[in-house]
This record gives sequence, C-alpha cells and structure tokens, in this order.
Amino acid sequence: MSSLTRRHYSPTDRLLMQADAALRTLLPFSGQPNRPSPAIPKEDAELSDTETRHIAGLMRINHTGEVCAQALYQGQALTARRPDIRDAMEQAADEEIDHLAWCEKRLHELGSHTSVLNPLFYGLSFGIGAGAGLISDRISLGFVAATEDQVCKHLDDHLGQLPLADQKSRAILEQMRIDEAEHSSNAIAAGGYRFPAPVKFAMSLMAKVMTKTTYRV
Repeated sequence: MSSLTRRHYSPTDRLLMQADAALRTLLPFSGQPNRPSPAIPKEDAELSDTETRHIAGLMRINHTGEVCAQALYQGQALTARRPDIRDAMEQAADEEIDHLAWCEKRLHELGSHTSVLNPLFYGLSFGIGAGAGLISDRISLGFVAATEDQVCKHLDDHLGQLPLADQKSRAILEQMRIDEAEHSSNAIAAGGYRFPAPVKFAMSLMAKVMTKTTYRV
C-alpha cells in the first residue's frame, strides 16, 4: 500500500478498531473467516468418547492460542512505529481470524466449548504485544517470530496426538502450522530480532500455563 493510498487513523479510531477486534475475537462465532475451513472436504470419523474429549481439549488449547495471537498482533499494531509494520501486523491478525473460526467450529462439532479463560489471556497478550511495540519494531517482530515458533511446536505435538481417523482436526492444524511458520519467517525477514534460547525457554514455560489451564476449562 503506497503512502498516497494508506489511510491515516487517529488514536481514537485505532482504539475503536482494537475494541472491535477484541469483540470479534471473544464473542462466539463473531469472527468471519476469509478462507473456508480445511476440514470441510474431510469426512466425519467415528470417535470414542475418550477420543472426542481429548481432541476437544487440544482444539480448545489451539483456539486459545489463536486468541492470544490475535491480541498480540492487535497490541503490536497499536504501538508500531513504522506504517508497514503496522500493516503487516493487521494483516497477520486477519489471518488469525481464520484459525479462530476454524477451531471454534470444530469444537462445536465435537460438542465442546471454547475456554472461559479467553478474555484473561486476550488481555495479557494484548499488553505484551503493545509493550513490545513500544520498545521497538525490531523487538516486536522478534516476539512474533519467537511466539509463532512456539505455536508450531505445539501444533506438531498435537498433530502427533490426534487419532488417525480424525482427518477434520488434522486438516485444520496442518494448515494452521503452514500459516504460523510463514508468519515467523516474515517477521524475521522484516528485521525481527532473533531472541536467545533463554528467552524462548521462558516463553515456553508461560505457554505451558496456558495449555494446562485451557485443556479442560
């Protein structure tokens, strides 16, 4: 988008946009995906009650992870200094809406629900994203890359736990992994700081808190 066609929003406009994004993220079935779910062409499988509950727990974790990602991007977009970085964050947030909608629909199909802790995790992630953006765009981009790397590890783990018969959930997680890896690569290519291993380890510990709490709640 050129500087001649890019619209300039006031701080009030941006706050209202953030409020709208938060509602679209947290209210049930309010986010409309731009792409159809990869699960649509896959056939339903016969799953035991135990398998269904476990799959629902995994999909609930992934849905909350996308809530966190959405909040992270929105917070970073609010405080980004460079317009191109802000645009990239907003575009990535739009893509995360697809993931949110896909996971939510799959949870509904499994007779389950999204996590009641989503508002809490949204607020925490938004604050982290805004804080990273205030430090510098390079740190903000680096945080995106490190976060998406963590997400890819979780998705790999969950793909390994899914029953082979559940092709619907598998198709969703596989496409999510492709998208998240691309977000990570784009963030580094745009100048993101490569976080050292100790920082990534601390981030992984924080992620475990989210996964442990949202599996059932």
